[in-house]
Amino acid sequence: MIQHKDISDTKLRTKLKAEVIVFGGNKNLKIYGKLDCKSGRRMKRENRVFFISEKEALQNNFRPCGHCMKTDYKKWKDGVI
Repeated sequence: MIQHKDISDTKLRTKLKAEVIVFGGNKNLKIYGKLDCKSGRRMKRENRVFFISEKEALQNNFRPCGHCMKTDYKKWKDGVI
């Protein structure tokens, strides 16, 4: 898990272009989602974290976003994941 406040904008752009970072999340709400999610783009920089995989997000006890990951959110809500 990479906290947005701990990475420079240049390094972040490089990792995004190389598709090393594929998910973003809110560390306070413990929600992760796709990088292009409207909900995710509104969060404050100090609350934003990045993940290299969905597995990493789940290992850190984050849940899927209900807006951009509806299918995964429903599975999480039903207790499948």
